[in-house]
Order: sequence, then C-alpha cells, then structure tokens
Amino acid sequence: MLRAWAMGLSNVTGRRRLALAGAFGLLAAGALPPLYILPLLIPAFVGLVWLMDGTTTRSAAFGVGWAFGVGYFLAGLYWVGIAMTVDFAAFWWFLPIAVGGLSVGLALFTGAATLVARWLGWRGPGRILLLTAAWLTAEWLRGWVLTGFPWNLLGSVWAVSDVMLQPAALGGVWLLSALTLIAAAAPATLADAGGRLQRWGLPAAAYGLLLLAAAGGALRLGLAPLPGEAAVPDLRLRIVQPNIAQELKWQRELRLQHLRDQANLSMAPGWEDITHVIWPETAVPFLLNRDSALLRELGQLARPDSVFLFGAPTRDGGEDDAGPDRPIYNSVLALRQDGEIAARYDKFHLVPFGEYVPFRGWLGIDKITAGRRDFTPGPGLRTLELPGLPPVGALICYEVIFSGRVVGETRPAWLLNLTNDAWFGRSSGPHQHFATARLRAVEEGLPLVRAANTGISAVIDPYGRTLQRLNLDSAGTIDAALPEALAPTPYAHLGRWALLPMIVLLLLAGRLLARTERPALETRADAIRLERDA
Repeated sequence: MLRAWAMGLSNVTGRRRLALAGAFGLLAAGALPPLYILPLLIPAFVGLVWLMDGTTTRSAAFGVGWAFGVGYFLAGLYWVGIAMTVDFAAFWWFLPIAVGGLSVGLALFTGAATLVARWLGWRGPGRILLLTAAWLTAEWLRGWVLTGFPWNLLGSVWAVSDVMLQPAALGGVWLLSALTLIAAAAPATLADAGGRLQRWGLPAAAYGLLLLAAAGGALRLGLAPLPGEAAVPDLRLRIVQPNIAQELKWQRELRLQHLRDQANLSMAPGWEDITHVIWPETAVPFLLNRDSALLRELGQLARPDSVFLFGAPTRDGGEDDAGPDRPIYNSVLALRQDGEIAARYDKFHLVPFGEYVPFRGWLGIDKITAGRRDFTPGPGLRTLELPGLPPVGALICYEVIFSGRVVGETRPAWLLNLTNDAWFGRSSGPHQHFATARLRAVEEGLPLVRAANTGISAVIDPYGRTLQRLNLDSAGTIDAALPEALAPTPYAHLGRWALLPMIVLLLLAGRLLARTERPALETRADAIRLERDA
C-alpha cells in the first residue's frame, strides 16, 4: 500500500504536483502554535519526499519545495494581514502583498532546500538526512537575508511540551528542527525497495532519538528546582497588561487616559510589596525625553533606589534641542523616581513596513505604524545595569525570534521582552511569538519576563516553564519574583555555530546511507532531449 502511494505521488507532474506540495505545506502548518497537531507533520513531509522523488529537473525539484513553503507560510503567517485591518482604508491594498508576498518570498528558501536535496541524486535513507541538512541551512539563511525573518522554525512545534524544549539548551531550536524533520520524513523510506533494515532502520533510529530527547528533557526537569523555587531575593515585579486596542492606542484624545489606566493597574492592591513595575512596548505614546514634567509624573511608579521599566518612542536631545530631523527610536526606558532616565535601549532590529519602509524613495508609501517618519535602528544588543535589578538584556517585539542573537557581549541575568501584539488580534501570531520567547529562555539558560499590551504577558523560567501568564485580550497584572539564571548552556556558548556540526554530521551520515542515482538532476532541456532520444 505504501509503495503504491509513493509511486502515485512520484508520478504526479506539473500543476498537480505543485498543488499537492502546497497542500502538504498547509498540513504541516497545523503542527505550529497554537494548534500543535504534531502528527500532521508525518503525512506532510513524507508526501514532500515522495513528490521530490519523482522530480527529474532542477526547476521541478525547486518547485516542489517552493510550493510546499508557500502553503506552510500562508497558513502559518496569515495573521500578518490582520495588521492591515487596523487602518483598513489606508492599507487594504497591502494586505495580499503582505501575506502573499511574504509567503512566496520565504518559500524561496524551502525551494532551495529541496533543490539541493535532489541535486546530488541521493536515494534511500540518505536523502532524508540530506533534506534535513539543506532545510536547516535554509532556516538559518532566512534568519539573515534582507535583515531576516526566522519565524516558525520547524523546531518551534515542541513548545507544546516543557520536556521536549530541553534539547534546545544543547543545540538550540536547530536541534529540535533536525529531530523533527527526520522523524517526520523518515517513514518515506518504508516504501523504498530493499531489505527490512534499509526500509525500517531510519524510522526506528529517528523515533529512538525523539525518545532519547524526551528522556533527557525529563531528566533535566527532574533535576531542576520546582517551578518558582529558585528566585532572586528581595525582588517583586509587577507586569502590567493594559489590553488597549491598536485602533485606540494612538488617538490623541485618549493617550492620557491610557496612561492613567496603566498607572491605576500598576498601583492596584499589593502595590506596597512591588519593587519594579514593567509596562509593554510603546506603552507611553509620547516622546518622553521632550517632556520632563511627564517624566516626573511617571517617576512616581518607581520605588526609591529602583527603576520603572516601559516602552516609548524617543528622540535624541532634550526639550530645547530635539529638532524635527533628529532620529526617532523605539525604546525601552528605565526611569528613576525623580524622573531621570537611568538607562535606555533602542530597538535595532526593526520591522520592515511596520517601523520603516525599505527603499522608501522608490516605493513612496508610508509605514503602517503611527507617524510618517521611519524609526532609526539602535546600535545593537546591550546589557543594561539598573538600580535594584540584576543586569538585563532588553528585547523589543520580534527581536526575541532570532536564535543565538538575543544576548549582547556581556551576559545578562535575565531577558526582558516588551511587545505589542495588539496588531494581530486573537490570531495564531501572539501564540507563535510567545512560543519563540520560551525557546530563547531555554537556549540561553536565562529567565524571560514578557510584557505585552494585549497578551501574552508572562514570567518564564530558564527551563522554558511558564510560571505565570496573562492570556490574550485581558487587562490585569502579574506579580512575580524574578527566577534565577542558570550557568550558560552549551548553546549559549556556541550560539549559531552549533548548527555547523549538525549539518556536517547529517551530511556524513546521509552519504553513508545513500544510494546515488545517475544522472542526478538534469535541466529541463536535458530531460526533453533524453525523452526524445529514448
């Protein structure tokens, strides 16, 4: 039966093959947060492998992966279009470009992966390991090209399980992606010709590795302190989630009321025990370094010898010298009780079309966020030394999605992620963003505190366990201790370099297990000529 299905899929050609590949990509996206239907990965990637097996040209090999990627990204990133509905009259035309264009562009990487995986002509179990190596390389590249967008890396499907997140401390999300793809695609070998060992060996090894990863994760958590047990003494954080709708957030007549509402939440019962208050990204919709009176008012939310942490747009210079041409930043501010800014972090990884417009001179369009001027990127990651707090690494919005690039030169004792996911409503986007934040905590061995305007706000320990959270579309506060950091994990030492030995190992193992077909991959012209000669 399996062999018949494999032959049937490998014999599909043309548009039907592309349509099936796209459908398999849609299926694979069902394993992403918040659905986490992991069994869907098996038919999705087995189907992809069998479609690849039938390709005889480079364009066909690329097309299969590209179509799979289009389906995967359309289903996984549909929520990007919801941001256009906040000001639908102005940006309705950009909605299909934002979702469709992004999906088509990101699918170029999956197309490149399947092209490479077929180019060498490997058959048997080796082709699965080659595809995995090519896929990992493609995932890494899409984290860099054109500033990068490594959203929904395959390993993020394991955010469903604290146990299965633990291997990320060893090899990051890349290790989880490798284990996932091998396990999902390995059953394709059951339809191969050959002996039982050749057909069953890789699936058995793949699921054995998953069991080993689960056992290691369970052991690591079993040896860990109980959730919430290891905490920094004498600290009590209050994370405020105001739940302000994006279409109301920047209305001039409502901005002061938004500040009052957040201040009331901050000083609700229990305030006397709080040492530090934290507000989300752009919680203060004013250029604060131009308004010393408002700074002094907000300073009342800071305790003596501590700071109040929040997000706001900033412009270099004070009230008297902040000219209209000075750069504007998306910042995290640490404010003392006297209204003085103790430290500031400026977001450096800006969102294209959201915070700046690439090629603005050619495109002639505005960004979708408030204001006509583009934000300016900050100088880069840095660790802030703040009164009354351990050193902190600040990350604004999607800066948290870049594996191996969330810690500056000096290792902090915790990570702070301020974000505003109100743009994306009750979609998959905020859940995927939250899952990614948990992965960063495990990778670095650092606790992560997350303040989100409309959710999901949370306190995450260095094992990726969610200690407290506020769900989407709810206003409230989290009062929590700050978990203690772990010693640097292996991945914290290696960072993205951990990917290199994985790829080399996959290629070596794949070559040992591969049978090579000759000729490998022909161009379309070569294929037509061979058919004519035959």
